[in-house]
Amino acid sequence: MNSAEVYAAPARPALSRHYPWILIGLLWMVAFLNAADRSILVAVMPKLRDEFGLTPERLALINSVFFWIYAFAAFLSGRLGDSTRRSWVIVGGLAFWSVATGLVSLATGFSMLLALRGLVALGEATYYPTGTALISDWHRPAMRSRALSIHQTAVLAGTGFGAYAAGLIADRLGWQAPFVIFGAAGIVWCAILYKVLKDAPTRAVRDTSDARKSLLGPLRVVVRRPPALFLCSVFFLGTGASTGVAVWAPTYVHDALGLDLADSALYGAATISVAGLIAVPFGGLLADWLAARTPIGRFYTLAIGLGLAGILLLPLMGARSAMAIGMVLLASSAGKGIFDGCIYSTMHDVVPSEARASAVGLMTMSGFIGAGLTPLFVAMASRVWGMAAGLTSLAALYFIAVIILLAIRGTTRRVVLETRRAEEAAAA
Repeated sequence: MNSAEVYAAPARPALSRHYPWILIGLLWMVAFLNAADRSILVAVMPKLRDEFGLTPERLALINSVFFWIYAFAAFLSGRLGDSTRRSWVIVGGLAFWSVATGLVSLATGFSMLLALRGLVALGEATYYPTGTALISDWHRPAMRSRALSIHQTAVLAGTGFGAYAAGLIADRLGWQAPFVIFGAAGIVWCAILYKVLKDAPTRAVRDTSDARKSLLGPLRVVVRRPPALFLCSVFFLGTGASTGVAVWAPTYVHDALGLDLADSALYGAATISVAGLIAVPFGGLLADWLAARTPIGRFYTLAIGLGLAGILLLPLMGARSAMAIGMVLLASSAGKGIFDGCIYSTMHDVVPSEARASAVGLMTMSGFIGAGLTPLFVAMASRVWGMAAGLTSLAALYFIAVIILLAIRGTTRRVVLETRRAEEAAAA
């Protein structure tokens, strides 16, 4: 490998100028499957609880172990995405986690569920650091938030509508069926990607890059940028809060109101998806608009979204009907959707191209450690205060994240401007 580059894909002058947006469509489905496959378990938790006699803590632990394995695997896969063909990482990861998802249907008890969910996490972790970096490779900075926000809607669609579909299938065919069906869909899409997914024509890094001078590679670039590390802490808090809600909301609706799995997922998961599908693209547009007016416009967008998410989650304590619970989740998730619409482009604002997969890998690790902790917290808090209070208390995490974002404005402005100048010089 030439010392002047991490990886340079073969030039493809014949690629359509529309390919950057074709790429968004291709990866949208990968992100949908990534979120849907992990959401199946959330939809069928009441059936698993009854069939295997699982306590709330054990149910939470199945989800938490998934997130913790995902966290550390994402950190490692981010480094892989910066050092080899990103398309290879995406296709291989999709194949792995689709097979693992199908195998979950063979589980016969708690230990087997835990092990197979760990395999799914190991495969799924390969996608997001590399997928978001590939999108930024193909899209210029001025359009990056919009491109990434459209891609991000797939996560919301997969989380909500995937859970709803899993609930419908499980009600009719048993809890094993959605794992088999979703896993098979992933294998089909994997075959399509193998033919049409392309790396950016060139992805070079100059010899003077910090990434080439350090044994730690791109990670050294990331840790030298304080706003990147603060974004990891913000992602820890925001993802922890939203995951705690998303994991337990369908079960809360099921137990509190006596609804079946499909209706529980409709009010407790699909509402979150609907909010995201509307708010995430808006968050991308708002972030690009503010970024054109101030270097830290995307950071302000994150603060606006998380502030709204926290404030609008508070009424959950008083919600007593499926419609009221659904409306609270819809409103709070709209705020979180604004955040989701620009979190990756915000990280890319402070980290150069050669380290972006590693940066997102580190951020994902932080976020999914938080995502593993909050379901356990809600499970334990529900025994003392009740499920509604446990879920509502997660609003505090959103508020702490807002304080962090506003406190680092000065340092953030400087690093964003440095990164922009470096990107402009590399493009010249």
